[in-house]
Amino acid sequence: MQKNSHTFKKMKIVVAIDSFKGCLTSAEAASSAAEGIRKVFPDADVLTVKVSDGGEGFLDAVHTAIGGELVAVPVSDPLGRTVVARYLLKERLAIIEIAQASGLTLLSETERNPLIATSYGTGQLVANAVGRGAEEVIIGLGGSATSDAGVGMLQALIDAFSRQHDDNQTIPCQWDGLDALANVRFTIATDVSNPLCGQWGAAHVFGPQKGATPQMVTLLDERAKTFAEISARHFGYDCSNVAGAGAAGGLGYAFMQYLHAACRPGIEMLLDTIHFTQLVKDADLVITGEGAADRQTLMGKLPMGILGHAEGIPVCLIAGRINDKERLLQVGFARVECINPPGISTEEAMKKATAQENISQTVSRMVREILSTSASTASK
Repeated sequence: MQKNSHTFKKMKIVVAIDSFKGCLTSAEAASSAAEGIRKVFPDADVLTVKVSDGGEGFLDAVHTAIGGELVAVPVSDPLGRTVVARYLLKERLAIIEIAQASGLTLLSETERNPLIATSYGTGQLVANAVGRGAEEVIIGLGGSATSDAGVGMLQALIDAFSRQHDDNQTIPCQWDGLDALANVRFTIATDVSNPLCGQWGAAHVFGPQKGATPQMVTLLDERAKTFAEISARHFGYDCSNVAGAGAAGGLGYAFMQYLHAACRPGIEMLLDTIHFTQLVKDADLVITGEGAADRQTLMGKLPMGILGHAEGIPVCLIAGRINDKERLLQVGFARVECINPPGISTEEAMKKATAQENISQTVSRMVREILSTSASTASK
């Protein structure tokens, strides 16, 4: 008689959930899911993994995986106020999470204005890391409050490395200083593949969530297009249509165009670092998630990376808000579940305690249904 694997083998469930922006960190979301699992299967082997696709939590996730020194630096936030941001330094490698200096969570909802928000602080982090000897810099792009095509970041680098700075000159007229970075290898880790400009560009797709009105979106897109055209004439090549150029309000473009950065999916970089494929190879179930699951998820965000590294293992997706559920199921997720009950207000749903409880309850129900069905099938 064939043994029921779920009766005789201790179940292994891997939990790898992105942060619920403005609500829960990756670790907090995973802990709530693990609690939900143990309510139903207290003896389950639950492995929680800090993950990020380049946005909030990327720094902590990589630090957990590889160690190194967390360096704290006073920098400018998107509105020019001083904040203390961190980056990771391990030997000659620096890991920078742009959300630390240029993140949307640094601003209140009423302060969001991508017409004035600057990525200058991100440039200050890069300059500090290079000044401390970094020869390779990996930048996690995501969660930005900016849509300045990286102009602020470039200006900070010029301010840091230029010997003759003229305050009357602005990018892209002034190049002095950037050549000091010629021997530094840059890689951007991003969860999106959008170009810099156009219908699918930084301003149109991501501008509204940063506070941009329709009029602002048009202006931001025109401003980015003009910047790219001037830059292309200077360099003789144009990275504005390269996948990832539109990441973090165009910071992806600036790193590729000006600093010759390579581009990799953030989740792929992280999952390779922590050997995720090995972690899940004997798992019965994988649970992933993010704050909102929709068409942007399908464009290469964290849950898609998790799904791609868990071949043959059921992967369940949870989120605080879900659109395009059928498409998400079609790409291979075993289940797609919204953690929030119908009619809940956004204010209530965004409370940490509420989100934690809703994740726990949703995962309890989902795991019970999936593994019970699986065990029933295996016993037949």
